[in-house]
Amino acid sequence: MHVHVKRAGALLGACLASSQAFGAWTLNMAPGVTGSSNEIFDLHMTILWICVVIGIVVFGIMFWSIFAHRKSKGYKPAHFHENTLVEVAWTIIPFVILVVMAIPATATLVDMYDSEESDIDIKVTGYQWRWKYDYIGEEFGFFSNMTTSQDEMYNRTEKSEHYLLDVDNPMVIPVGKKVRLLLTANDVIHSWWIPAFGVKKDAIPGFINETWTRVDEPGIYRGQCTELCGRGHAYMPVVVKAVPQEEYDEWVAGQKAAAQKERDLTGKDWTMDELMERGEQAYATNCASCHQADGSGMPPTFPALKGSMIATEDMQAHLDVVVNGVSGTSMQAFGPQLSEVDLAAVITYERNAWGNDTGEMVTPKQVFDYKNQE
Repeated sequence: MHVHVKRAGALLGACLASSQAFGAWTLNMAPGVTGSSNEIFDLHMTILWICVVIGIVVFGIMFWSIFAHRKSKGYKPAHFHENTLVEVAWTIIPFVILVVMAIPATATLVDMYDSEESDIDIKVTGYQWRWKYDYIGEEFGFFSNMTTSQDEMYNRTEKSEHYLLDVDNPMVIPVGKKVRLLLTANDVIHSWWIPAFGVKKDAIPGFINETWTRVDEPGIYRGQCTELCGRGHAYMPVVVKAVPQEEYDEWVAGQKAAAQKERDLTGKDWTMDELMERGEQAYATNCASCHQADGSGMPPTFPALKGSMIATEDMQAHLDVVVNGVSGTSMQAFGPQLSEVDLAAVITYERNAWGNDTGEMVTPKQVFDYKNQE
């Protein structure tokens, strides 16, 4: 028993002594960077002070009654069962308080749900475990993947400032513009959340939920998926970059050009080395979290690809699994998620990495033809 006490004391002392034991925290909500988030903060403060006043009044009367009418002063409890005035008062007063609270709350909710007359529309799709952003009317879209390394996750290196909150492609929006978000999901329920925006909306397969935001200050804003969506739930950050209109227009032009270039790559004659290089990157981004960087997998849920039949024998079956997934398992259909080039590259990589060495290469044209014949 004495040993356990000493251990508990040492642990508590270490926590108190460590400057990293506690993150930055406050005793209240933080105001955001959008009109909606500030309305929510103001509503929160209004309700908070109403509750504080109610608490002071109720407990003040209660403590005064207990002290002023205590038995030691000779007071005896009164015996009564009905008091019409008191009953009417404790019905009307709470009703009035609720009405006073409901008026600003309703106004805030109406404003939060008013997604009409938007300047930009973005479709947000949740996948296990990343987000896809499609800019409606602009003919481009992209996936946003977490970039925190496996070494950071398993404490092999020091954790970065934005541990589990960095992505390769943040959603970019212009400041001062109303952005409507259309949220859905490809597999399970996700939830898109940016605290500084005052926005949290579920992304549900088969449904389209709407929300909106207008960011007033340029900057990078971070959030997370707040729905328990599977083993990779903690690895699904949300990052939004708000920039001036001129910078946004330049970024959109670059995205359109990159999307067109990607489409043109389907007809290119690729070499094995080119596909292997690109396939290694695509595998690290999309496959390594489940099948591991060395292809060893995590059986039985995530089978090994190193030396496996699927990656060393029938190439057509391998193509079908990657494009269409495997029903009833965790293997997703990557056909709708990756370009023909990335699909060809990752299959080629899997068939020739980790000693598989089949010497076989899948071209983007083969993937394109396969997808179109289905």
